Amino acid sequence: MRDTQNISLTSTKSLAESEETTWTLPGAAVGFIAWLLALGIPFLIYGSNTLFFLLYTWPFFLALMPVAVLIGVALHSLLDSKLLYSLPVTVLTVMALFGLLFLWLMG
Repeated sequence: MRDTQNISLTSTKSLAESEETTWTLPGAAVGFIAWLLALGIPFLIYGSNTLFFLLYTWPFFLALMPVAVLIGVALHSLLDSKLLYSLPVTVLTVMALFGLLFLWLMG
């Protein structure tokens, strides 16, 4: 048999004492609210004619909902869970995505 040493890894914190991240729910809520706000802007600009446009393009805008939620979670975590900073950044980012998609679909 070889002469070996038993190496034991001990951590200062146990798994039960580790911090839980709490940025997912507020970030997801911010992302969803930003998606709803961005969805309402074309109605404010173009009025009821937006319904005819969304009749054929709704899957594209619906596909932006999980993207907006992930953007909200990511930006909220990157900005150290500061809601006052992550809210306007998320809203502006999601609105920019909506604007780009809207302009791309309009031709």
